Amino acid sequence: MDAMNISQFDRAALEAMLSGLRPRLHRYCARMAGSVIDGEDIVQETLLKALQALDGRAAVGRPEQWLFRIAHNAAQDHLRRRQRERSRIAEADMTTIEDPSGNADARLATAAGLRSFMQLSVAQRSAVILVDVLGLSLHETCEVSGATLAATKAALHRGRAQLRLLAAEPEQVAAPRLDAGDERRLRRYVDLFNARDFDAVRALIAEDIRLDVVNRTRMRGKAEVSIYFGNYDRASDWALSLGFVDGRPAILIRNPGESDGAVRGFMLVEWSGEQIVHIRDFRYAPWCLVDAQISTVGGASS
Repeated sequence: MDAMNISQFDRAALEAMLSGLRPRLHRYCARMAGSVIDGEDIVQETLLKALQALDGRAAVGRPEQWLFRIAHNAAQDHLRRRQRERSRIAEADMTTIEDPSGNADARLATAAGLRSFMQLSVAQRSAVILVDVLGLSLHETCEVSGATLAATKAALHRGRAQLRLLAAEPEQVAAPRLDAGDERRLRRYVDLFNARDFDAVRALIAEDIRLDVVNRTRMRGKAEVSIYFGNYDRASDWALSLGFVDGRPAILIRNPGESDGAVRGFMLVEWSGEQIVHIRDFRYAPWCLVDAQISTVGGASS
């Protein structure tokens, strides 16, 4: 997108740009956070900050780089919060080895799992994602990260080296497990949903329930969210099952009319006691599936 001044770049221009940019923006955020779910949270935070900046009459010269810069800062804020809350984001010492061709590095970075990226430092992670996954130039990467060209080159070199080392090692990941209470609640919800007993489903939701249909709409309150269940009741291209997305309990959505049995979306359900207080439906955000680690309750990956 060519350079714009504030009179040209506004909310409407941002929304038009997002129609093609959002999957790339999510890919960056998900790899920075190590989770497609956290990545979507960062995208939402990015869009909120971008809208606030536009409302404040921020001058925007290069919209795409401007938005990625906001995402970069939002991802760093997210990681700092998570570090404070969980005290388990640690920076690894990296060793420098000879660089092979850039094309090989790009293939390796694109294929690398989210957990591999989490073993890079934040600066290395950002440089590798922006250059090798999203295809930005070094100068564009500097513009997004705010780092110098020398620092960006060093971070890229060391990040590539670490990814090559990680690619040579088998990834050891413990299979996620549901505790008995979570499984009972989620299985009841799935069973009622699949049986299309939406009156019984509605009985499970709180009066002040929140619903986010990612990339579509948000609803609040039992009366409004009931419309959402009605939309599912009128459709036939879904069947639900229990599973995990990036190690988190999730409800997997498949199309029973498709022979490959591929997961086409997922839901996250948050409970307070025996009532559902928040639903996040990722059915209309297919880019969130690209990097997701998906498995069933039985342990099989998909």
